[in-house]
Amino acid sequence: MILGYARVSTDEQNLDAQTDALTAAGAERIFADKISGATRERPELAKLIDHARGGDVIVVTKYDRLARSLHDLLEIVEAIKAKGAGFRSLAEDIDTTTPAGRLIFHVFASIAQFERERISERTREGLDAARRRGRVGGRPPALTPAQAIEVRRMRDEEGRHLTEIAHLFKVSVKTIRRV
Repeated sequence: MILGYARVSTDEQNLDAQTDALTAAGAERIFADKISGATRERPELAKLIDHARGGDVIVVTKYDRLARSLHDLLEIVEAIKAKGAGFRSLAEDIDTTTPAGRLIFHVFASIAQFERERISERTREGLDAARRRGRVGGRPPALTPAQAIEVRRMRDEEGRHLTEIAHLFKVSVKTIRRV
């Protein structure tokens, strides 16, 4: 049996393109999650793996619909394999029911993981370089140092409530608490 799995990250996104492609690929049943790929608990994916039997093939439109990291992808495909089923990704033309497909799967997964790690590394390097030049990342403070002193004075000397101070400075109570 061919079983399909579709996933989008948010409720606002649409599964139609994936389900159409999976149906065209022969999927007799499609399991679909609307949840981030980084989330380990995906109810429909769990049902799919539980439902899989020997000889079944689990199909996705792209392998990043199944997992966001190499570790997770390999773990999920291993769980599929343990059920006696195969894995197929339409976009990457990967089919783990063949030796060549298994080789290609591992090569693609390794390249994807390498690229994610390089992006992360370049981002860290850029942030470090900016810090060395005196730049500080993040949002600018909501209050100036002089305003922060006034906030403390109003609270300590005048005994004003945090909500009132926040209203006067047009900031959230949380900002006033941080000061």
